[in-house]
Amino acid sequence: MTKTKTSFATLLLFLILAVSTGAQSVPKSLPRSTPEVEGVSSEAISSFLAAAAKSKHEFHSIMVLRHGKVVAEGWWDPYGPELRHTLYSCSKSFTATAVGFAVSEGRLSVNDKVVSFFPEYLPDSISPFLAELTVKHLLSMTVGQEPDPSFSVASRDSNWLKGFLNTPILYQPGTRFLYNSLATYMAGAIVQKVTGQSLVDYLKPRLFEPLGIEGMDWETEPMGRNVGGWGLRVRTEDMAKFAQLFLQKGKWEGRQILPEAWVEEATTMKILQKPDIAQAQRDKDDWAQGYCYQMWRSRHNSFRGDGAYGQYMLVLPEQDAVIAITAESSDLQGELDLVWDHLLPAFQKDALPENPVAVNLQKKLSLLALLMVKGSADSPVARDISGKTFDLQPNEENIKSISFGFGQGSCKVVLTTEKDVYPLIFGSGDWAAGVTKRLGPSLVADAKGHFVGLPPPKVVGNYAWMDENILQLKLRYIESPHSELFTCHFDGNRVTVEYESSISFGSKKVVVEGEMK
Repeated sequence: MTKTKTSFATLLLFLILAVSTGAQSVPKSLPRSTPEVEGVSSEAISSFLAAAAKSKHEFHSIMVLRHGKVVAEGWWDPYGPELRHTLYSCSKSFTATAVGFAVSEGRLSVNDKVVSFFPEYLPDSISPFLAELTVKHLLSMTVGQEPDPSFSVASRDSNWLKGFLNTPILYQPGTRFLYNSLATYMAGAIVQKVTGQSLVDYLKPRLFEPLGIEGMDWETEPMGRNVGGWGLRVRTEDMAKFAQLFLQKGKWEGRQILPEAWVEEATTMKILQKPDIAQAQRDKDDWAQGYCYQMWRSRHNSFRGDGAYGQYMLVLPEQDAVIAITAESSDLQGELDLVWDHLLPAFQKDALPENPVAVNLQKKLSLLALLMVKGSADSPVARDISGKTFDLQPNEENIKSISFGFGQGSCKVVLTTEKDVYPLIFGSGDWAAGVTKRLGPSLVADAKGHFVGLPPPKVVGNYAWMDENILQLKLRYIESPHSELFTCHFDGNRVTVEYESSISFGSKKVVVEGEMK
């Protein structure tokens, strides 16, 4: 009896400790519900998934919230809920929110002149337009520079502040919209200047911790600042939380963590992107509804955070709903059109009757998966090339050699460049998981300091023999939207490698030949 009591007490203590430590390490989740209970049609969500499967868009995750509760969530394998995802320009909405906190604390004003913050980097002659430039102009993308200097400055200069301030301003600030990621960088740099903290550290107690967001990371530029205009990585649920905060006008769990006045200011139109287009065209264009503070107005009286290749934090106030999406798409309007065509009608005023489709929907959501390469697990050629290395001709990817090793249902590949050696593993009929120093494709890969501040990329690989002589290797960078495809054609002691990056959507292929050592 005593032994039983002691065992029970020990077990109870273990459970208490497990719960208490888990509470510190596991991010707090949003409440869950079912679609019909919250007045959402399971059939409409199911139709969205069917349409997505037939579309040219590659979805990685989706989360649908109604009345503050998650009613549908899914990740296309090998993506998963625990993974961060590169946000690209959705990062901008977080940067603007950092400005909002700084404004609420009296550290700066949106009417402050940009030249007042970094006098040491100003040009010798300050133009009237530069003197007039304010934080508000940075936030609303109305700087007046043309063309957008972001990529030229970020790839050319180690001092992005100086590069931005020395770029001519051709039009009066506030009068013309031009998307300008370096303007967001400047807004973030100003926050970091007045607070003495990185954007991540400044936002932690104000935004991330109250929302239960953990594990985020953010790229830094050559001088050590968080980039601001891109480079933040968080989970899909974190994106949904951020959008839900704005839907709730800055209130979270009964506490006003972001001033309601700032939410209103940050989500109302500051300028029309395309003032001269016909109304019929505007009615179809989610990029012509007006720009706010690092957020876009959308059709159906909604607004959104918006990132390259289809990352969305969509807020629908009239429906009391939020939709978070990660993806890789070349047609961002087409991706949003799927939302409007299938998900918008899903939201009904009142709760709906129980629907058998709801059970099927949950099964569909749990079985979402991206296609692997198709073919055989083995080929007679595999034995001939296993353990062998092929020297490659000079190529754009700077890969000097490639070697192969087969065994136990996997293919081990080693890519060698002048700078480093990259071992990779690919599974047959499954994704083999790993970590690599190879940085992978990125829209901003040419920016100085790109990927600095981030850990080595997580990857998964899959391989198959398309025929006896053709080996295909798919490598996914699963904390980004992107992937790589290597198609290797073997002919005796020779190999021809075709390399494609998903970032080019098949428009560019690098072909290089090699010979066995």
